[in-house]
Amino acid sequence: MSGPMTGIKILDLCSMMSGPWATDILGDQGADVIKIEVPGKGDHVRSLPNRSGDMSAMFVNVNRSKRSLTLDLKKPEGVQVFKQLAASADVIVQNFRPGVVERLGISYDDIAPLNDKLIYLSLSGFGENGPLSGQRVYDSLIQGLTGLTTVQAGSDNERPRLIRTILPDKLTAVVAAQALSAALFARERSGAGGQHIRLSMLEAVLSFLWASDMGAYTFADKPVPIEKGGSFIDLIYQTSDGFITIATNSNVEWQNMCRALGHPEWIDDERFTTPTGRLENINERLALIQSVLPEKSSQEWLAVLDQNDVPAAPILKRSEVIEHPQVLSTGIVVESEHPVAGRLRQARVAARFLGTVPEPPRGAPKLGEHNQEVLSDFGFDATEIAGLIDSGVVGSEHVAATAQA
Repeated sequence: MSGPMTGIKILDLCSMMSGPWATDILGDQGADVIKIEVPGKGDHVRSLPNRSGDMSAMFVNVNRSKRSLTLDLKKPEGVQVFKQLAASADVIVQNFRPGVVERLGISYDDIAPLNDKLIYLSLSGFGENGPLSGQRVYDSLIQGLTGLTTVQAGSDNERPRLIRTILPDKLTAVVAAQALSAALFARERSGAGGQHIRLSMLEAVLSFLWASDMGAYTFADKPVPIEKGGSFIDLIYQTSDGFITIATNSNVEWQNMCRALGHPEWIDDERFTTPTGRLENINERLALIQSVLPEKSSQEWLAVLDQNDVPAAPILKRSEVIEHPQVLSTGIVVESEHPVAGRLRQARVAARFLGTVPEPPRGAPKLGEHNQEVLSDFGFDATEIAGLIDSGVVGSEHVAATAQA
């Protein structure tokens, strides 16, 4: 592999979304990511629906650019193998519930004495302390606890609504990848050595929300009002044949839009002459805009708005996104051939590195596909590997598949 993370070895003990996608991001950027899974079972995401060639879409998308090693960490011999791998690894990432790695004997305190350069990331849902720390966590729970559902509803007085994508999981993955990159940079730049990083989904989402949605709670000495929605109308407007969105934040953009829509008289309407007035009268303002847009098609309005320098975009179905000229121009969607799942369409590495250019991502691994290869790379000889497989410490999945082939 090539890319900015080339040479970094990562042991990935994670399942589901947040941890696996964090390591996937670094694997796509060149890191050697070894996904350690339960023999005969693997990551639960392997068994999800929407499948091709017995590979699920989610597994293929968040576990590419990795090698798979099946290792039984409930056996002392499995723990010993893991420690031997950890002694020369750069990073370990785990998202077990708090207390599990301690019981297994693979916590940071257990591993750190073996490798003083190790970066160890512990991911959790609610954090390692507090009344909910031991609870099993899924995305909707974090959305509820962080207030994200009331932000999505638009008001504290409205029925809470979930964001219909697993934002907390995916956001935590991105924050985790950034934290690991920062720790590795500190280790290489200043010789800071290894360290333990703790990150929870709860913390990642609260940090995310505070940038804009927790403004009322920023000034600690000021009273906090009930959060009210800006409008019962959102910024999605219906045209004669579909939907578009328009954003006018500045006075100039508002005035340009009024002209584009054929209603310059709105510019002099006292309700809308200032940003404060437009906010206070938002329902009336948005209703006026919506009343005009059904007169033309989406494409006609987008052309007129663009000519008047008004920010606007079409509202696309997912099937339309991958065919849109702007999306195509970025080259973000690429196709590749997977040996098991067949032809894949995926997003490439989003950041475009012009110096350390990553190779195209490698396809997600079969369960235990790299058992012998990984162990050999870490210094185990053929006899030791055979013994580990015979004893069930290391899974025999790939050995069986090879024999059948």
